[in-house]
Amino acid sequence: MRITIRPAGPGDAADAAELLLRARRGAGDAIPPPAHTDDEVRAWMRTVVIPTREVWLATALDGRSLGLLVLDGAWIDQLYVDADHTRSGIGSQLVALAKSRRPRGLQLWTFESNVRAQRFYEQHGFVVAERTDGAGNEERAPDVRYVWPALR
Repeated sequence: MRITIRPAGPGDAADAAELLLRARRGAGDAIPPPAHTDDEVRAWMRTVVIPTREVWLATALDGRSLGLLVLDGAWIDQLYVDADHTRSGIGSQLVALAKSRRPRGLQLWTFESNVRAQRFYEQHGFVVAERTDGAGNEERAPDVRYVWPALR
């Protein structure tokens, strides 16, 4: 599928939030239930994420947003692909973009229950740096911190 990856701006906040919500729902049991309401996620995207982080959208030729990448320093803070378009290469393109934007290294958290995400990141050269019982995240679910080896 042909996509365009472009920086997101203030006018993209609602679309980015809806993509994140859709993708989380589409992941089923791989991702724990959200700690915030949909409206709280929309407000967070509009007032925190878009104004303070580096946000990229992968869009189809018809303008639909299919992928979201949020970089916060050396962190991949969010990486979501619309559930109907997983395994289409969009996530790989977003990881490649993240690596090009942060060539000195990256890190990220994923839930222990999200085995597909773990395999995905490992295929892209990330390695496990830490496992936790989830006490430090809002969902209180066990998680795994990955690093792209340049950060070791």
